Amino acid sequence: MVVDADMRAWTTHGSGDARLTIVPVPEIAAHSLLVRVEACGVCRTDLHVIDGDIARHRDPVIPGHQVVGEVIATGSATSRFAVGDRVGVAWLAETCGSCRWCISGKENLCPNARFTGWDVDGGHADQVIVDERFAYAFPAGVDPVDTAPLLCAGIIGFRALSRARLPAGGALGVYGFGSSGHLTAQMAAAQGATVHVMTRGEHNRALARALNLGFVGEEAEEPPSDLDAAIVFAPAGPLVLAALRATAPGGTVVLAGIHMSDIPAMSYEDHLFGERDLRTVTANTREDGEGFLRLAGNLGLKASVSRYRFADTGRALDDLRAGRAAGSLVIDRSLR
Repeated sequence: MVVDADMRAWTTHGSGDARLTIVPVPEIAAHSLLVRVEACGVCRTDLHVIDGDIARHRDPVIPGHQVVGEVIATGSATSRFAVGDRVGVAWLAETCGSCRWCISGKENLCPNARFTGWDVDGGHADQVIVDERFAYAFPAGVDPVDTAPLLCAGIIGFRALSRARLPAGGALGVYGFGSSGHLTAQMAAAQGATVHVMTRGEHNRALARALNLGFVGEEAEEPPSDLDAAIVFAPAGPLVLAALRATAPGGTVVLAGIHMSDIPAMSYEDHLFGERDLRTVTANTREDGEGFLRLAGNLGLKASVSRYRFADTGRALDDLRAGRAAGSLVIDRSLR
């Protein structure tokens, strides 16, 4: 296949702005795949990069780390994939493989890790490069748009749920019901949990009610019963205190985002005493990704998707920023 010299891409330009530009097609390294993008999810982490909530590692950079596409060229040392294969490109782009975290199965904590759409260019573009060792294999018949949100929202939700140590049949609180929240709620419910959702925005609450979950309330509303565990997806520090107050002694609260506003001062007695655990999630391992994708297939896990044209990527980012859309937002490259 002939590869063009240039391509279209949405790139960062200062704080709070992403623009459609023409950039060179990236060069293919030995272990790399060049992937034609078929779909790319729009994640809140994209906004954190664009808006400068997290420190810029590169500027400009192409955001987007929930990519499904077709391999159109391969590097000289590739062996897992061939031209024509369908692959997924996720947040974790590279690790050193030799530090104490990598060799102990905790590559998500590698100090030299690099991430798609932050350190290396991502998938809000015509094409994207991925190291084949960090790519996910998909069958030819998979729907790219339905699959894209699984590559970050789903994987991070999976890791957050595992760190929540939710007992069988327990009550889980989900604070923030965006892309990751609505997938995690489905996973927990499928495992027999009662799921209580606290979230802002009527669009999000309507989606939660449509999933027939245990309780749906405002973002800091007190659930009707004590929680055994809670996951805070919303990047709002005050919700950490609300989640701790709602969690029973011995329970766990997990903070699942890469960024959060300042957490107000805690009261030891009101928020932490009683052996409540406060934990965080930092990225994911490839093992997390493979495990989650197997589980998602077994459960028939389905994202609620709003589709946007590539030319409307800026509008999709604005809709996510303003809370105008529920569930997962995906750039569908088949739309013209």
